[in-house]
Amino acid sequence: MAKDTCGSAGVPRQFDRFCQMILKGDVMDYYRHLNYIQQNEIGLSVLSEEERMQLYCEDEYEGRDYTVFQAMEYDICVKNELLAEALDSIAETGRTVVLLAYYMDMSDAEIAERMHCVRSTSYRIRKQTLKKIKKKMEALMDEEKTIR
Repeated sequence: MAKDTCGSAGVPRQFDRFCQMILKGDVMDYYRHLNYIQQNEIGLSVLSEEERMQLYCEDEYEGRDYTVFQAMEYDICVKNELLAEALDSIAETGRTVVLLAYYMDMSDAEIAERMHCVRSTSYRIRKQTLKKIKKKMEALMDEEKTIR
């Protein structure tokens, strides 16, 4: 008489073998993962102070540390007090052109389009305003030196 391989004793053995194969595959995946971590990752304690400083950023909130200027539909925060004071002392058109150019990274053509003028006009206004800002900042720095 032929042996019954699919009988009641064979099914548990087949299931047992199937589970062993699954576990062996999971163990191999786990060891591969550990090997990957060991080769590609390092602990934070190994990093130098300079490298750790590059891993974070600080949130910046509007407040007393800023001077806020309106330029077209943008609110532009200027941190530097000396620059903010110099910007505050010049005409609004020049201030707008400079803020859009240097804080919003707009080209002279983009600024001219928004201000409804030609590109050369926005270029001229920007250059003249920068000279005025420079003179004002130098004057403010001289005043500050004489006070001290």
